Amino acid sequence: MSDDDFSPSALGTKEHWDSVYSRELKTFQEYGDEGEIWFGEGSMTRVVRWLNAQKLPLTTSIVDIGTGNGMLLVELAKSGYSNLLGIDYCSDAIALARNICEKEGVSESVSLQVADFLGSFSPPEQFDLGLDKGTFDAVSLDPSGSKEKCRQYIQTLCRILKPNGIFIITSCNWTKDELLKQFGNEFEVTDELPTPTFSFGGHTGHSVTALVFRRRTTCS
Repeated sequence: MSDDDFSPSALGTKEHWDSVYSRELKTFQEYGDEGEIWFGEGSMTRVVRWLNAQKLPLTTSIVDIGTGNGMLLVELAKSGYSNLLGIDYCSDAIALARNICEKEGVSESVSLQVADFLGSFSPPEQFDLGLDKGTFDAVSLDPSGSKEKCRQYIQTLCRILKPNGIFIITSCNWTKDELLKQFGNEFEVTDELPTPTFSFGGHTGHSVTALVFRRRTTCS
């Protein structure tokens, strides 16, 4: 992986996301609009469908990393999962997620916490399962040391997931092979979720990658 793969962008800054969720919180308060679903509703559906197919206990401990408006947790709660935590470093994102959970009647199943995954997040117990829908993408676009922060992300992920814990990542910045290079030392891929394809110049590819990883029993 070369340094050129880590291209800085405003999308990698907390200031950008603070602005986004300040606006979306205000819009929800005024109009009841939940805001944008990152990667669209299909991205949530494929994760929930995969989890349901595994017949995991509904008490499985699940953390949504960079939860945003919390809609993925809402869908999981509606499927019966009851041990859900969403974290985000934007306080307005957590306020928005909390309002949406209350509106959807799932507050009892969902906990929400303002926390920086690369900094202040220190859960008392490890999780069975971690979810990421765009957060690692944002980390990899951070203009202030994205390469090191990606390494830090993976170290934190190892620390907060149980051995053999599951990690499901949805990305539009990284291909399957690139994600395998990033996570392969600490995680092994167990499944690839179907995502929309596109064709260009006689070649077919995916605009979004969704992979299921399992944490190795030991992490470096």
